[in-house]
Amino acid sequence: MPYRVPAPARDALIRWPAAFGTRFLVFVDVEEEFDWSAPLDPRNRSVTAMRALPAAHARFADHGVSPAYMVDHPVASDPAAVDILRGAIADGRSAIGAQLHSWVTPPYAPPAPGDSYAGNLPPELEVAKLDALTTLLTDAFGRPPLAYRAGRYGIGPATTALLASRGYRIETSVRARYDYRHDGGPDFTGIGNAAYRWGPLLELPLTSVFTGALRRSGSLFYPALGRIPHARGAFARAGLLQRIALTPEDMPIDDAIAAVRIAVREQGQRLLSFSFHSPSLEPGHTPYVRDAADLRHFWNWWSRMFATLVQLGVTPVTLDEVLAVADRRV
Repeated sequence: MPYRVPAPARDALIRWPAAFGTRFLVFVDVEEEFDWSAPLDPRNRSVTAMRALPAAHARFADHGVSPAYMVDHPVASDPAAVDILRGAIADGRSAIGAQLHSWVTPPYAPPAPGDSYAGNLPPELEVAKLDALTTLLTDAFGRPPLAYRAGRYGIGPATTALLASRGYRIETSVRARYDYRHDGGPDFTGIGNAAYRWGPLLELPLTSVFTGALRRSGSLFYPALGRIPHARGAFARAGLLQRIALTPEDMPIDDAIAAVRIAVREQGQRLLSFSFHSPSLEPGHTPYVRDAADLRHFWNWWSRMFATLVQLGVTPVTLDEVLAVADRRV
């Protein structure tokens, strides 16, 4: 049975103080390279795209951005990749979190349908993989990771309790307004963009915004449109309804800028979460950056987005700062 993630109670939502302003985070899913169109294979552990991370980190630093690097097992197992990440977090502001790709994280088990979503695994196997990744990251970076993301956003009913038992403080696997049940994954359609308390954890959903004339009813109409062939595309082209996630990967910059303006000016969102995959920093590793032209578009996306955020008065924040302010609101 696919996991429908429960919506937070109103009193679980984080009420950011006025002094917090309106802020944004950039998450980077730091992971191995693989063919996105092929079956997942535990032997895919190459991390050559990590060589592009120092230059990318410098670009973000030029805009005052300190990314949260969500690191998976193949990256944390590679000494050269670990050295690169150590250099990145030497700024004292960028953070290392854990990203659990179940298919490349030991202990391994015979594959079963849906097990690329770690939350679908038996809890004893999910926590064994979590322990293997947590130990590896702790040894590599000298402190245990406090933030977690499931690969493919694949949390399950046991995940948050397992994370809390291992000392995690932040969960980031919720992709607001998305539904992965068609592939055996979780359903986030009942979750909005606001940060909230999920038991002892702070949940920071990845921001997704409905745009178009029907946007105020997006959470009602968008799931229904998914049951009608081609309806979502038709409504998007007509300017009626579109769902925009804050990522440069397959989200046109004009649409993303419109989404940010709606989130900030209309919805009053106080914390925006952006995300992308580290292999997109080098051509040829993801379907989003296939060649040099795509990479130029990738960086143009960020340039225009940063200019928009400045115009709107939205400033960068670190993961540690977010946690500190949220803790004070409890």
